Amino acid sequence: MDAGPIWTPYCGPAPLAGDWRWNLDPMLLGVLVVASAVIAMRLEGRRRLFGLAATGVLAISLVSPLCALSSALFSARTVHHVLLVGVAAPLLAWAAPVGPARRRAGGGLVLATAAQAAVLWAWHAPGLYAAALSNDAVYWAMQLSLLGAAVWFWTTVRRASAPAAVVGLLAAMLAMGLLGAILTFAGQAVYAPHFHTTLTWGMTPLEDQQAAGLIMWAPAAALYLFAALAVLGRMLGPTREVAA
Repeated sequence: MDAGPIWTPYCGPAPLAGDWRWNLDPMLLGVLVVASAVIAMRLEGRRRLFGLAATGVLAISLVSPLCALSSALFSARTVHHVLLVGVAAPLLAWAAPVGPARRRAGGGLVLATAAQAAVLWAWHAPGLYAAALSNDAVYWAMQLSLLGAAVWFWTTVRRASAPAAVVGLLAAMLAMGLLGAILTFAGQAVYAPHFHTTLTWGMTPLEDQQAAGLIMWAPAAALYLFAALAVLGRMLGPTREVAA
């Protein structure tokens, strides 16, 4: 059987089962160390905690063996992306200053919600995804655009009124869940970089893709649902106090 093209992803060649390889790229490690130092020195209290937690999540995504595993399994790449958009991004948004006043819902939240969905769906198009696993510049364009769009989304959610935030979170949940459902029920595998890398991990390419779809459809989409419920709970909770 033809072995297919040789993909050269940033995280290195696809590892064999049991090969837990760390990514020790000195430039990446330097950026994470500097970012952590700046956060530790410039932020205080919960903002510092959120910022350091975000850099920890980024390290798990980009330095830990998850990075190499994502070269082999599309499902691992999906976990990687969920950590970026659903965990690191809100932590970064909550580490930033709120500003003097919360803005009302408006075009900003609509645009941020649409941008996050568009970026997520675009990078899961088979052609763009394959390009990201073939070129380091395209790979980092994927990572930074996913993270940047997600930070923008969570920042606008944080600043929006509670009803608008709930609507934005539910829209993001639907965008993530619909993409997951499409991948789960696809009749064939569509991500060429993983056509020859999944069997050693005990899955066919289609099973790997279906597992990725289920991750998006259930736990990833649930992150937005839980956030919406938290906002709704605060909105409906007993917080009406008479100002002194």
